[in-house]
Amino acid sequence: MYVLFEAPLQTLADSPTAYMKEQETTNFIAQIPTVFDETVPLLGKVAEEVAVVRIKDGVWYIGVMGNWQEREIDFGFLGKGNYSAELFRDGINANRNAEDYKIEKMAVIANSKLTVKLASGGGWAAIIKKQ
Repeated sequence: MYVLFEAPLQTLADSPTAYMKEQETTNFIAQIPTVFDETVPLLGKVAEEVAVVRIKDGVWYIGVMGNWQEREIDFGFLGKGNYSAELFRDGINANRNAEDYKIEKMAVIANSKLTVKLASGGGWAAIIKKQ
């Protein structure tokens, strides 16, 4: 949601100690700016899906929310070159436990495509940086 919802004043709605328990989540969220240079819609269907890519200072941010359907994300918006992507996705048990997540890193290029699997009502995010 930090990527999808444009809000120049983001807040975290819990005690700081709660975020310290999930430091890798906090580190991921802390990288997401509150304003962006450009926004490009990737997917959208009312009550089913939304996927947006945003850029700030040469770093790409992707946010996806939707129902339980898989979606394919096309990285054609990237320029030439090699990129590293940090992915934050639903974990294997996210359908039963909304706090289940997985963070992965992978290399991507402009013609990469990735199938995004969402838990019911789940989400997916990525931060992509040029290498």
